[in-house]
Amino acid sequence: MEKPKGQIAIENAKLDPIPNRYPDRDYEVFISLPEFTAICPVYGYPDFATINVTYIPDEFIVELKSIKLYINSFRDKGIYHEEAVNKIMDDLIAAIHPRWIKVEGDFNRRGNVKTIVTAEYTKEGYTRKRN
Repeated sequence: MEKPKGQIAIENAKLDPIPNRYPDRDYEVFISLPEFTAICPVYGYPDFATINVTYIPDEFIVELKSIKLYINSFRDKGIYHEEAVNKIMDDLIAAIHPRWIKVEGDFNRRGNVKTIVTAEYTKEGYTRKRN
């Protein structure tokens, strides 16, 4: 039986950078991805989370369909919460080289444990302007 097109797209997912049409301006992009799933690498239980990404672009922004497919590629991976958040951030940095980025994983309760993992990065030499 042939694999569904969506499954093939998820298996081949990569983050696609697209040119930022406003590179001279600081602005924030917020992306909420409420359907993150992965597998506990120790027990094999499913983990569910909302991944929130906030970033200030430089020369590139991330194409939204590509980040959707990329996030879905975690669904069968055995990965710890902390590792997932840091991997997502590292992969976004490699793809779009933002001036500043914050990735938050808000994981659903499992076994009476609630986890929120936040990672942040600022490009060397960049000073974030606060309003």
